[in-house]
Amino acid sequence: MGYFTRVLSKDEEFPSIEELADLFQGQHPEYRLVVEEGTEEGWETLLLAGIDEVEVALIERKPVLDGSVGQDEIADFIEDLRDCRPKSGVQWLENYLTAVKTVYAFQHLQGADTVEGGNALHALRSALWERGDAIIQADGEGFTNEEGFHIVWQFSDSVSGPWNMGVLQDGVWQHFTMDLGDPDHRAAFMKGAVPGDLTAVLGAGR
Repeated sequence: MGYFTRVLSKDEEFPSIEELADLFQGQHPEYRLVVEEGTEEGWETLLLAGIDEVEVALIERKPVLDGSVGQDEIADFIEDLRDCRPKSGVQWLENYLTAVKTVYAFQHLQGADTVEGGNALHALRSALWERGDAIIQADGEGFTNEEGFHIVWQFSDSVSGPWNMGVLQDGVWQHFTMDLGDPDHRAAFMKGAVPGDLTAVLGAGR
């Protein structure tokens, strides 16, 4: 099935392929976007590839409408959150996901494993996310808030290393970088708390 990352946007309007290309090609001129399904103004699926023809990612736009694939995907996300922690992050996400209007799904292909291809993919995904009112989801990692900090635990038990995290306390995000492999850091996060040996930076509210 492959590995996917996604931008989940509350905006039903979407940029044209030309607008997207303008947003990321300045720093990545060796990569281009091609319409795979739809038209340039009403694209449904795009291919991100290098000028050497190495394919980096397929980007599928899924409107969230009654009976749509996008709606089913959102419903699956909400179902998967039932046993996740912390509960404050889960509750915020459930409310947020019900307002999502567009899912942008990035299927990572061979070229995404190279430094240059990975950077181009990241730039394109960030361009969609930074349009506003959007969060990011990654298979095997979980969801961010609108400021890009991870807010639920969906990692494997063996994961380790520094990661930017956020917990919601009294309506305000507390942002910090924790060690995913540290049992004390992990336990605190699961409870919706900032690990005691870390300092948090206040983020935006709900």
